[in-house]
Amino acid sequence: MTAAAEQTVLALNGGSSSVKFALFCAADITHRRLHGKIDRIGIAGTALTASAEGPNAAITQEVPTGDFAASIEVLIDWLESRQAFAAVIAIGHRVVHGMQRSAPERVTRKVLDDLRAVIPYDPEHLPAEIQLMEKLLQRFPQLPQIACFDTAFHRTMPPVATLLPIPRRYQAMGVQRYGFHGLSYAYLMEQLAGLGDPAAHKGRVVLAHLGSGASLAAVRDGASVDTTMAFTPGAGVPMSTRSGDIDPGLLSFFAGKEQMTTARFQKMVTHESGLLGMSETSSDIRDLLKVEATDTRAAEAVALFCQEIRKRIGAFAAVLGGVDTLVFSAGIGENSPVIRARICANLEFLGVQLEPAANDANDAVISTPGSRVTVRVIPTDEELMIAKLALKLR
Repeated sequence: MTAAAEQTVLALNGGSSSVKFALFCAADITHRRLHGKIDRIGIAGTALTASAEGPNAAITQEVPTGDFAASIEVLIDWLESRQAFAAVIAIGHRVVHGMQRSAPERVTRKVLDDLRAVIPYDPEHLPAEIQLMEKLLQRFPQLPQIACFDTAFHRTMPPVATLLPIPRRYQAMGVQRYGFHGLSYAYLMEQLAGLGDPAAHKGRVVLAHLGSGASLAAVRDGASVDTTMAFTPGAGVPMSTRSGDIDPGLLSFFAGKEQMTTARFQKMVTHESGLLGMSETSSDIRDLLKVEATDTRAAEAVALFCQEIRKRIGAFAAVLGGVDTLVFSAGIGENSPVIRARICANLEFLGVQLEPAANDANDAVISTPGSRVTVRVIPTDEELMIAKLALKLR
């Protein structure tokens, strides 16, 4: 039997072309023993990279190009070869879509069957996530696996925030607004409470998870009441390659003009739009900021990204009746002072006042002492949230 001090928890964040992983110490769940990813799955250049404790901490291993199943076999074999893996007592998985589920669940054959049945609701993520859980269940049936649902955080939204303005009969099919990035939001609210911010428990909070995928959430008294993503993670604000909200008439327009199929349209709005589509050069906002002074397309892409996020903050202020705390997080939110400043421009009427020096330094609090709204930068950690949930439920 493994000593309690040595026990570990494995967190997995699987997608169709990559799997992120992290191994945490169960006795001190914030202690990360190992973390890394296998990416470019299914295309040339598939590689496993990791960082561990001790000498030779940085690890890079080429992986033969293959499908998702072959790549996760390589990942599992590699993890099993690590000494710390022998002490794993639970495995937690990020599952993007949980439908009506409001809490994490132990992975069972029934849960997997239920998730397979709802693949049409999230064909981008669920097939890979299910495959990863099934493979680990086959290889390590004795280990408890916990499915942690990204949609669960938003199950507190009132009915009006879940409705889509389409014929009511589709609601019975589960066609509604769900919201995503819930594991990130749960972590941010936990951190906010740990910082002693009173708005975490009783107040009005707007959370901005701004990464390659981007969304915002309105939180009142610790519970989600609205969010920008909806039936799918493609809704809401523009993202790196996703369009966000667009006119539904575009589908029939392109079908008539270019004989565009629904599958082709879905590919366009998911993988070819957002910053990439508007700029025609890059999906990375850092690249666009470097050339915006000389490239109108890049400048307009950045401007629309900031404007749409600013509009959502204003809308959520209306939903909440004001804002006490605004939190920026994820890759762009945590690391881009210029984007934060542009988003907050013209929000003075809400009580948002940025302190430029603090913002430029990526300080934890970037608002002025006199700002009615406390503006914070909090790094998110979805893998740590997954590990905490898995340890609790195992």
